[in-house]
Amino acid sequence: MKKIKTRTLTVVAILAAAAFLLQMLGSFMQLKVAGFLEIEFSDLPAIIGTMALGPAAGVTIELVKNLLKCMATTTGFIGEFANFVVNGSFVLAAGLVYLRNKTRKGALIAFIIGTVAMTIVALLANIFIMLPLYMPNADFAARFSLALTTITPFNLVKGIVLSIITFFIYKPLSPIIKGK
Repeated sequence: MKKIKTRTLTVVAILAAAAFLLQMLGSFMQLKVAGFLEIEFSDLPAIIGTMALGPAAGVTIELVKNLLKCMATTTGFIGEFANFVVNGSFVLAAGLVYLRNKTRKGALIAFIIGTVAMTIVALLANIFIMLPLYMPNADFAARFSLALTTITPFNLVKGIVLSIITFFIYKPLSPIIKGK
């Protein structure tokens, strides 16, 4: 097993703290759709972390951010679980792709694959897990319709927005994060 460096742990902790702070401030700065879908900028530290340090770092940042958010949850932990599953799938997929090709073109491909992975995971997770918890009386057809017509386009747009922002801010930040 590869030994984890203290610097890497410190950077992951700092990025997770930044993600949590952005998530808490996000209630003032987020774009809401359908009352429960949010484009929030708290995912940016995890995406940046996954690009700089690998997919394990990005997923860890998402996990810590959402565990911290559980202390102030208003969703009974469902929102935090959904946030982790959906955004974790983005950083995991994008990070795995970017590991193999650390170029601007590789980043674009990673962001596209991350967005598609997030959208598919969100569709399935919402139909079978999240929406039944949020809407226990809704039938399958209603959940499927909501997931397909609202959640899927939302996640495509969210993935594109976060990818564009990361594409432009990652390169200037990477020397600081990597310590170079």
